[in-house]
Amino acid sequence: MSEYDYDELGLVAGLEIHQQLDTATKLFCQCPTELREPEESTRTFTRYLHPTRSELGEIDQAALEESKVDREFEYLAYDSTCLVEEDDEPPHELDNEALETVLEIAQLMDMKPVDQANVMRKLVVDGSNTSGFQRSTLIATEGEIETDDGAVGIEDLLLEEESAQRVEETDEGVRYSLDRLGIPLVEIGTKPDISSPEQALEAAERIGMLLRSTGKVKRGLGTIRQDVNVSIAEGARVEIKGVQSLDDIDDIVRNEVARQARLVEIREELEGREASVGETQDVTGVFEGTDSGVIGGALDSGGSVMAVPLYGFDGIVGREVAPDRRLGTEFSDYAKRHGAGGIFHTDELPAYGVTEEEVADLREAVGAGSEDAVAIVAAETDVAEGSIEAVAERAGVALEGVPEETRGANDDGTTRYLRPLPGAARMYPETDVPPVEPDPSEVPEPELLTEKVERYQDEYDLSAGLAEQVAYGRRMPLFEDVVTDGTDPTLAATTLESTLTELRRDDVPVENLTDSHIEAVLGMVDAGDVPNEGLPDLLEALAEEPGRTAAEAAEAADLGSADEDAVRETIVEVVERNEGQVEEEGMQAFSGLMGECMGALRGKADGDLVSEVLREEIQKRA
Repeated sequence: MSEYDYDELGLVAGLEIHQQLDTATKLFCQCPTELREPEESTRTFTRYLHPTRSELGEIDQAALEESKVDREFEYLAYDSTCLVEEDDEPPHELDNEALETVLEIAQLMDMKPVDQANVMRKLVVDGSNTSGFQRSTLIATEGEIETDDGAVGIEDLLLEEESAQRVEETDEGVRYSLDRLGIPLVEIGTKPDISSPEQALEAAERIGMLLRSTGKVKRGLGTIRQDVNVSIAEGARVEIKGVQSLDDIDDIVRNEVARQARLVEIREELEGREASVGETQDVTGVFEGTDSGVIGGALDSGGSVMAVPLYGFDGIVGREVAPDRRLGTEFSDYAKRHGAGGIFHTDELPAYGVTEEEVADLREAVGAGSEDAVAIVAAETDVAEGSIEAVAERAGVALEGVPEETRGANDDGTTRYLRPLPGAARMYPETDVPPVEPDPSEVPEPELLTEKVERYQDEYDLSAGLAEQVAYGRRMPLFEDVVTDGTDPTLAATTLESTLTELRRDDVPVENLTDSHIEAVLGMVDAGDVPNEGLPDLLEALAEEPGRTAAEAAEAADLGSADEDAVRETIVEVVERNEGQVEEEGMQAFSGLMGECMGALRGKADGDLVSEVLREEIQKRA
């Protein structure tokens, strides 16, 4: 894909960063913030959701369209699930730990906290919240971050509750897990100051670094999501939801710019053709006895085939608007939202079992000529009717250019239609939670990760590479805790960033190791209860059986430190066993015998002690 002149196109972009906070409890209840496996669920319950009117009597269009799809929402509950999470009890007061964390983040972005923070309800009827809305609180406004291409303003910072975790689609609707629902989430919205894909990526990376500098955000897949708002001068604002990886942001922006530019080109071409969208029609009779498996299957089930003539659209419905996505794909996204599996259109037919004769009959049935296209949907009658109307609506928007809409990010850097852009009608006050008055004066400003790297080098004498690994690593807070408690900084750093990595590569389940496990192991090494050399084995033993304490695992694996007499006895045995080599080679035998001694001691002795005693024993015999 060729690069566009973004200034000439008038690219304007902004970011919304959503980051889970690493708090002890959820935002409006005292439930833990740990994720569970669906198999751990102890019970389920179901709900049906529908949109409500705002205080002004308005209904949000995005919620209204979502509600047109009749679905049952099933929720997996756990032994820790409470009545607040089930929406059977009012929410409790806003979690103070979460509030303090977002105030720290606000300081890092030079933002001004609000005088009073009021909780609002944001209408959501896709099932991701049992209540039908998400609670959101504006905490600070008017900040700024720097990028190589200039400053990017930070418009607002909000504290929100995380949505339920989508587990799978079911025959009746969607299944969600309640373990994630209510985890505190910070949302950071930039101003539309971003003017290139590269600047979008840099701004996201900068915000990510600031968030991690607090040491109070969750790490790992799914804990941070980026939404990107993109528009060009002749296009429209499009909100792209759920960008999981920072590395994808620049590609997302590039592809969206290209998509909008091509939709503008299509609009101009359709204008030149005086194109229009016809009325939807039932064309079931055209396909009686068809060899098409998809269409035949729908008809055999009592369904229908609905069509819409697209006058002047010939050759354009199949036009590519993004990598591996065509205008017809855009139409199909709308049909899928109403339950259809997709659409067929004459730019791709005859194919899929549809014959040339059927295509000709289809054109004749709807009054389409050679310069026209026809789109069809085959499904249950009510689904086919709703879906073809959605296709006709989207085709009509193609005559105008780029639709304002919310789109979802795909893994390949492209996007798909989700729903219309939400409006102001989706927000209204939460009456069950009292307002709070944020006090930033008692919140210390966090040390930036870049500053930590320098301090770790100066204060702890870590190498530049190791200092950066630790500062940017997910266990940075643990490193600071154990070093403050007296653990050798180099031992702590190498354990967290090297030893654990090596164990993971050896398929040791290090994800089972908690901070408490690692802290206890380092404590035993510090106290001399376990030698440095036994540390990897002890971590492995704990990872395999995380229910044990570090002391129990060390005893079971026989990893306690051997005293000097026992060490000397083992080394003497090794030296005497290799007496001929020692007499012949003298101290040159040291290297080979050192490995044999360490193996015989099985990590029970410190390497320095083994080295010292081995040298003495060799010198006696050399």
